[in-house]
Amino acid sequence: MKTTTPYDPETAGTRERIVRTTSRLMQRQGYEGTGIKQISREAGATLGSLYHFFPGGKQELGTAAVRLGDEEFTDFLREALDAEPEPEKALVALTKALAQGLRESDWLDGCPVTSTVVGTATTAPDIQQAAAEAFARWRTVVAGKLAAAGFATTDAEELAHTVVATLEGAELAAQTARSAVPLEVAGRHLARLVASYR
Repeated sequence: MKTTTPYDPETAGTRERIVRTTSRLMQRQGYEGTGIKQISREAGATLGSLYHFFPGGKQELGTAAVRLGDEEFTDFLREALDAEPEPEKALVALTKALAQGLRESDWLDGCPVTSTVVGTATTAPDIQQAAAEAFARWRTVVAGKLAAAGFATTDAEELAHTVVATLEGAELAAQTARSAVPLEVAGRHLARLVASYR
């Protein structure tokens, strides 16, 4: 997933480096596949400083990583949707941008929120909560775009659920297949669905 927040590891503070490293690793390896020692090593931070900033350990780090992914994707989503006045065209452009971001990462960087939250349902309620808030925020952004284009509130909110769920599934399918096709097809069909409500 493409992000818009500028980041310079040379000038970033220790806490920011730790969170961004955690987000990248969990995005690529999942929550269970990412260890504290690896995060510490790749962030260039001692275990002592890691626990200083995150006394709750891996679960607290996972929650911070999800919140970072939420913030970055919210910015990306707003920018992508604002780039086109018509929601239908904006959705097609959005899926193309997501596919481009995946391609540029060699199909490694899917959704950091989904990658981190999978498998934590019973073990990390804070991560689950942060992910639920992320999905709700993304739906709000999509619904806002639709409402601004004249869609009824209920239609905008329900379509936003469909858009976010479809994007999540299509991004995972594209990543697995190492192909932009699932996202491009999803974009075209979401555009048709949205157009049918006009």
